[in-house]
Amino acid sequence: MNYQNLKLDKAMYKSGVPFSVQLERLDPSANYAGGELAQLDAFQRQLKRFDIHVSGPNSDNIAKFFSTSDSAALFPEYVARAVMQGTDQSDIISKIVASKTVINSMDYRTITTTSEHDTTAKEVAEGGKIPETVIKLKDNLVRLTKRGRMLVASYEAVKFQRIDLFTVTLKQIGAYITQAQLADAIDVLINGDAADDANQNKAQTLQTAGTTLTYADLVALWSSFEDFQMNTLIASPDMMQQMLALPELRDANGGLNFAGSGMIGTPLGASVIRAKAAPAGTLIGLDRNFALEMVTTGDILVDADRLIDTQLERAAVTSISGFAKIFPDACKVLSLKKAS
Repeated sequence: MNYQNLKLDKAMYKSGVPFSVQLERLDPSANYAGGELAQLDAFQRQLKRFDIHVSGPNSDNIAKFFSTSDSAALFPEYVARAVMQGTDQSDIISKIVASKTVINSMDYRTITTTSEHDTTAKEVAEGGKIPETVIKLKDNLVRLTKRGRMLVASYEAVKFQRIDLFTVTLKQIGAYITQAQLADAIDVLINGDAADDANQNKAQTLQTAGTTLTYADLVALWSSFEDFQMNTLIASPDMMQQMLALPELRDANGGLNFAGSGMIGTPLGASVIRAKAAPAGTLIGLDRNFALEMVTTGDILVDADRLIDTQLERAAVTSISGFAKIFPDACKVLSLKKAS
């Protein structure tokens, strides 16, 4: 079927299959290999079909989406993609999670290894018993949190505002969602993933020797990792400032990297992430390959009915996610000693 002949309607958002996936099934991109539309996916081909320009100086007004009932069905997908651009551009979550699990319910239990079993790979004598690593489900459910923003737009904004400027606002919503998810992740890294202390997986906390951060404190945090590698540091803003002031971190290559990307690398080999969600006076060291699992019910959700029927008078943009610890010892916390 040619992309210009597809029948689109809002019912496609209620099938349980992502809108973009349905478009690809109806209009496979493989059919356009080698042609002028080869670089476009099925959704982008629909934008071309209705001559909707979403970026650049010649971008259309938002009202262009609502010129026909078919083109109106594209609007929720556009909103979701614009918000996702914001989450991608400010994406810190992928730098700290070892695994991302997508589920289709609100109940999920992650796995754990039983602590009474030795996990080291010991030498096994001929005919001897091979040590076991027992993997089981945790007793507690992963806490899932719904995050989002309500989009409210006036008739004038929809009729006269250009799409590219509107995209900037949607990207910011995506960035806000990512920041909220990062706060949830940090809380789990520090306090564990249970509503109580039943699973005892709060992070081990070390304290600095004095009331200011020293390089020796960083070394102590690094050396506290035995079975894992400290390859990531999450720093509160005040601790980030103290780290940047350490003489041991004032090397030319580190300065160039910080000036170019806003990220610093330490002599301990860990990448550093500044996070205002981290409590003041806190450094979180972790092995990003083993510490944290992200659980989500899917991508960004939008209120498709409202977006199509009321032309964005009021609509919700949400994301549901949660976090769970995989190996508690893959995360340690360094806390700044308070002045007496």
